[in-house]
Amino acid sequence: MRALIHDPGAPAGLRLGDVPEPVPRADQALIQVHAASLNFVDVAFMAERARPGAVPGMDAAGVVVEAAADGSGPPPGTRVVSFGWAAGAWAEYRAADTAELAVVPDSVDLGAASALPAAGVTALRALRRLGPVIGRRVLVTGASGGVGRFAVQLAARAGAYVIAAVGGPDRAEGLRELGADEVVVDLGDIAAPVFGVLDNVGGAVLAEAFGLLEDGGCAQSIGMASRAPTTIDFEKERLAGVRKRLEPFVVGGPGAGSAFGPDLGHLVDLLAQGALDPQIGWRGSWDRAPEAAEALLARRVRGKAVLDISQHPDSSD
Repeated sequence: MRALIHDPGAPAGLRLGDVPEPVPRADQALIQVHAASLNFVDVAFMAERARPGAVPGMDAAGVVVEAAADGSGPPPGTRVVSFGWAAGAWAEYRAADTAELAVVPDSVDLGAASALPAAGVTALRALRRLGPVIGRRVLVTGASGGVGRFAVQLAARAGAYVIAAVGGPDRAEGLRELGADEVVVDLGDIAAPVFGVLDNVGGAVLAEAFGLLEDGGCAQSIGMASRAPTTIDFEKERLAGVRKRLEPFVVGGPGAGSAFGPDLGHLVDLLAQGALDPQIGWRGSWDRAPEAAEALLARRVRGKAVLDISQHPDSSD
């Protein structure tokens, strides 16, 4: 089958090539992939996480062509969206754990559904870590990215007063329409303490955001788009006398009892109701994957990048 392969010598480390079709385990369904999405982590850390010749990608949507042998999961012909820790999404076929997928109704575009797994579930679970946010001030940093735009929408739906922080005025487009009450470029413009922080940037931004927390507040460190370490002056925080916490957010992991299926199903339902916008800022054929990856790394994509996967004429149905 055709697949996008990690090739360190190719543009953005990706090239189309031929690989063996995956052989599903008993608890996996074989999916014919129609669309897949790129996450910042997929492309920014590809060299560290993928060996040459491997098929990257965590998020894909398509149609089940072979049901799981153990009887779990949906039957052949079912439209689904899937997540996978072991990657393998950017290919004509993927074997997906039935616990990590959700059924997609006919009314939902598979490209839109493919944008949900890693970014959407991350935003949903990080927001839950803050506890009840109704009527409370929540700061989302890196709000223009994939996780950030989902976090803004979900926090607003939960009743929070949402402050969206972005890297520049050009990155603010559409955030108020998604539910942001304020949009800032400089965290110094935030006039009052916040109850919660959902940070996607790391580095100095996380340190400054932590300093904005009110007594009893919590910051979730979700990502490190800045690729810079964070230094916090805890002596200064002690002297301020404000009790707050900082947590390195972990969305889950293989065998951790945190399968994506239920949360993914919830997000698909919101998408079907028109209550969630996947915010696809780039979409194109998978032969343009290097272009999409480079656009993500250069911060030229507002939200998610989605690849339409075309089936090779020689692929089996």
